[in-house]
Amino acid sequence: MQKLLLGNSVQIVEINETIKQVAPTDVSVLITGESGSGKEVVAKSIHLQSKRSDNPLITVNCGAIPEGIIESELFGHQKGAFTGAIDERKGYFEMADKGTIFLDEIGEMPLSTQVKFLRVLETGEFMRVGGNKTISVDVRIVAATNKDLAYEMMNNQFRDDLYYRLRSINIFIPPLRERRSDIKLLFYHFTELYCRENNIEFKGIDDDALDYLINFSWPGNARELKNFCESIIVINPDKILTITDVKKHLQTDQKEMPSSLPILFGKSGNSGNNYNKNNESPEKDFLFRALLEIKSDILDLKDQITDLSINKENKNGKDTGENDFKIPGDKLINMNMNDIEREVLVYLLNKNYWNVEKTAEILDQTPRNVYTKIKKYNISKEQSRGNYS
Repeated sequence: MQKLLLGNSVQIVEINETIKQVAPTDVSVLITGESGSGKEVVAKSIHLQSKRSDNPLITVNCGAIPEGIIESELFGHQKGAFTGAIDERKGYFEMADKGTIFLDEIGEMPLSTQVKFLRVLETGEFMRVGGNKTISVDVRIVAATNKDLAYEMMNNQFRDDLYYRLRSINIFIPPLRERRSDIKLLFYHFTELYCRENNIEFKGIDDDALDYLINFSWPGNARELKNFCESIIVINPDKILTITDVKKHLQTDQKEMPSSLPILFGKSGNSGNNYNKNNESPEKDFLFRALLEIKSDILDLKDQITDLSINKENKNGKDTGENDFKIPGDKLINMNMNDIEREVLVYLLNKNYWNVEKTAEILDQTPRNVYTKIKKYNISKEQSRGNYS
């Protein structure tokens, strides 16, 4: 069984090194990343390389368990503890004794349950629902989430003591679009695996089609790529895949950011997907960090922003609608950097239908940093709607 995350990118090499370092210990691990990025694969890798590998790995999806029964599922219950509790039942923590419990979607755990979970995390002790006897277990805890727990904590949706206890070891898995060198390797791995399991012969893929896959954004990450490989092989048996075959199976309506905005952010092309989410600096003025390096005064900066090719006209002199960010000159001259930063952030949030992940990607920032700025400037959907719609 594969014991490491598959990939040859620098990010995956670093993650695998981290897994090797933390797996032999009993330290709790928090795995973060977008949906489909491979968080469960990392959890399994940690377990398989640990001293607990001969004991159970119990996987629990916290988001799939109704709030009313999650404590019973995790900690078990005594007979008669509630209606329907006709027998004594062990919970997942007892089942995982001497092994590992993987709590996926930990951000969905109710606050009331978080209190009891924190006790298990710190002492290894809990009581079953309806019980009065303390039960001790020896369990390695690995948790995962695609939520920004720091933001959830700031909004009182996640306990701060639990957050700081969990994040002592944090493994962040970058989205597939940020490690494109892994896409070819994963494509051949998934196709080979599926063909072997189903006794299907894979004829191959031409270069143009493979290049298209490598440059696709894969919003569903490795899970989407795996599903794509399985479906395209079934529908196109015994043939070499072409770019036409590939395009039939992929969504291509991706929106490009306005061409003037990268200039504002100190870039010459599309916003990079290469921001380091582990290097968070919420107080950094992310919109102007590059511009501030330019040796010019504030008025020059304002002039530069005013002179951007915004509301670009086509050959007929009509507004193409391609670039619609605009700060009137008379307003701009009285604005400070924070004012401009807020205007740009409001614009991007509205432009992306308040998709904070997408906005953060454009700004080369973490979603946490964007949330921090939203809170700093007291921006809400209701206040900003219509400003740049």
